[in-house]
Amino acid sequence: MNRILWVDDEIDLLQPYIIYLKSKGYEVVTASNGEDALEVFSQQHSAFSIVFLDENMPGMTGLETLQEIKRMHPEVPVVMITKSEEEHIMEQAIGEKIADYLIKPVNPSQILLCLKKHIHQQAIVTEQVQQNYRQEWSDISYMIDTATTIEEWQAIERTLSKWDLELENSPMRSLIDDQRTQANAAFSKWIAKNYENWFNGERPVMSPDVMKHSVFPLLDKGEKVLLCVIDNFRYDQWKTIQPLISEFYTMHTEEQYTSILPTATQYARNAIFSGLMPLQIQQMFPDLWVEEGDEESKNQYEKELVQTLFDRYRRKESFNYWKVNESDFCEKVIRDLKGAQAPLNIVVLNFIDMLSHSRTESKMMRELANDEAAYRSLTLSWFKHSPTYELLRRAAEWGYTLVLTTDHGTTRVKNAVQIIADKNTNTNIRYKVGKALNCNVKSVFTIDQPKRVGLPCPNVSSSYAFCTGSDFFAYPNQFNYYAQYYRNTFQHGGISLEEMIIPLVTLVPKGR
Repeated sequence: MNRILWVDDEIDLLQPYIIYLKSKGYEVVTASNGEDALEVFSQQHSAFSIVFLDENMPGMTGLETLQEIKRMHPEVPVVMITKSEEEHIMEQAIGEKIADYLIKPVNPSQILLCLKKHIHQQAIVTEQVQQNYRQEWSDISYMIDTATTIEEWQAIERTLSKWDLELENSPMRSLIDDQRTQANAAFSKWIAKNYENWFNGERPVMSPDVMKHSVFPLLDKGEKVLLCVIDNFRYDQWKTIQPLISEFYTMHTEEQYTSILPTATQYARNAIFSGLMPLQIQQMFPDLWVEEGDEESKNQYEKELVQTLFDRYRRKESFNYWKVNESDFCEKVIRDLKGAQAPLNIVVLNFIDMLSHSRTESKMMRELANDEAAYRSLTLSWFKHSPTYELLRRAAEWGYTLVLTTDHGTTRVKNAVQIIADKNTNTNIRYKVGKALNCNVKSVFTIDQPKRVGLPCPNVSSSYAFCTGSDFFAYPNQFNYYAQYYRNTFQHGGISLEEMIIPLVTLVPKGR
């Protein structure tokens, strides 16, 4: 039963309200002054769901009582009831973090509405959300079963992400997880059937098209542009931080584009900055392409690749480029951006590096981000408290149009599948490239002629193999160890909605 502490110097006159609330299943404890209320509250504060507090009482005032209640137990909602509408009283009460206020005379329906809002809101919202999802479940399944275009798959990812967020703490969590599994299985089959065709005709906006699609048109209009590429950034993570960015930016366009395969930084991000598929980079600019087996950083030539893109399109604009791996360096970027004269400014934010200074091997990361809800929460916390938030706020203040995107998303892997490969095969657990790849799992998507889809061939007989859904590769040697080690970590490189259908957002400063 929910208990209410009601404090009012005219409490005897409120007996009809108390009887009414008891008839609705509430237990009401009363006090006629602040001192008595604090004595009761100090002994039983954990038992109270809410406090109704009269503002104008003799002796200890309502505001003084409020301060003590908040000091003892700040989480208990306090509703101030007052005859006065004086601004300074309301400001002080709000400053002390009241949950709500009511102006006398109040009626029973106001009290009941207040209780529903502050005690039962979460349960009411949860029940309504669950009911809405039950009604939409069959529609989503139909969308999955009948999707034939990338636009339909984008709509599915948006819909699933919406329900991922709304059902985050719901008992129905498993239903949306099952529906996402269903969607990824169907999407993987669709990609396997259609991916190669995209390189023989019309294709959706993909990694090599991002600059031409979203950045060049803004430069053509003479705008100052900040292109922010956050690695490992899923669509649901974008929706998580969107409210914070909306404090200083207004949405211009919210799109999704399709990452190329492999959904890995070496391929997808180099394709963004060069406007080329990886095979074209290797052929046209061999000095700027780093092979899988090379020890050097796979993305050390991003600035140079942007220059090749500008040169090919005969663009004369200057640009700045920063890669941020540590939060301290982001503060330098803020200083540099303030006085930047170039119309285009590119910043790459290595989100995982900034968050933990390590990758999957970090025990902390595995423990803190052990499911999608935790991963989103970690993203939000990082964004709130990292200099990235300040960078984007200042960019808005200085009039930059913001293009926010990523090179690929990530997916939580659960199921290890065996693969046999030679010692020169790459280490990524969502895709493999090498000779004589041997995997008997039907869900694995293989590309035996990589050049047809714009991918380099390290050797004449090289092929690519991609995990789909929540699978990941492990070798027979120590299979169980690696299956356990990587299970429930977030990985990229393969085929899933989360990895391939990713945000491409353009925002303009508020007040422009």
